[in-house]
Amino acid sequence: MSQTSDSRAVKLARAHVEAWARKDFETARNGLATDVTAGQSSTNPDIPRHDLTGVEDYMQGLIMFAQSIVPGSVRVTDSVGDDNYALLMVTTPVDGPPFGKLTIHNARLYRFDENDKIAAEQVIFYTVPG
Repeated sequence: MSQTSDSRAVKLARAHVEAWARKDFETARNGLATDVTAGQSSTNPDIPRHDLTGVEDYMQGLIMFAQSIVPGSVRVTDSVGDDNYALLMVTTPVDGPPFGKLTIHNARLYRFDENDKIAAEQVIFYTVPG
């Protein structure tokens, strides 16, 4: 299987990031498998680890995260993937509760199911003040 920055899974993952970045939560929700799992972590002790299961749990966490995004600021800086898996490097400036003013660098690893829905996502955060 070929791994490229324009593979099917990368295109699906980018579409998902673009949806939540513009706070189009209905489109983001529609890209999720019913039994989606997601884990978020950081080595920063101020950022608690989260493990989410199911669409409602996932969307609650996503909406909380996305509310403070600076409009038009989210950037995918690198990507690679194949038909089922994608890795995106994303820079997300935020300004507001619950984070304050930060730039959040995050690596997002996706697995897509046979219906092109996100079955699993792992996110690692690195934050920079301002």
